[in-house]
Amino acid sequence: MIQLKTLLNVIDNTGAIIAECIRVGHGGRYGRIGDPITVVIKKAKPISQVASTVATSPSAASNPAAKLQIRRGEVKKALIVRTRKETRRLDGRYIKFDDNACILLNNKQEPLGTRVLGVVGAELRNKKWGKVISLAPRVV
Repeated sequence: MIQLKTLLNVIDNTGAIIAECIRVGHGGRYGRIGDPITVVIKKAKPISQVASTVATSPSAASNPAAKLQIRRGEVKKALIVRTRKETRRLDGRYIKFDDNACILLNNKQEPLGTRVLGVVGAELRNKKWGKVISLAPRVV
């Protein structure tokens, strides 16, 4: 259950580290796994550190998303991929994670980063987020 002022870890390779929820996308009070939200970036990697990482990676020249530089204070769209609050599955099991996490999205509702650096909930599959599922190393 993500609501106004909730802090989330950003688990993609955009350079953002911590984001704060400022609006739930579907108009309700709480957001769950698979819901889009609007966030403000509270903590990000320094631009010089991101630039040196991009310069040394072999795919940086061919991938425009790798050159993306997220700054503190920017307002972005995000997708909730993990929550501490338990979620009930259709088979009766409950699943919960150790932290609240999100990935950043562009204006076309596509992932902004090229990698997802942690596990994501399987509820994303039911909500038509197949691209995020394919980028994630593990789906729980």
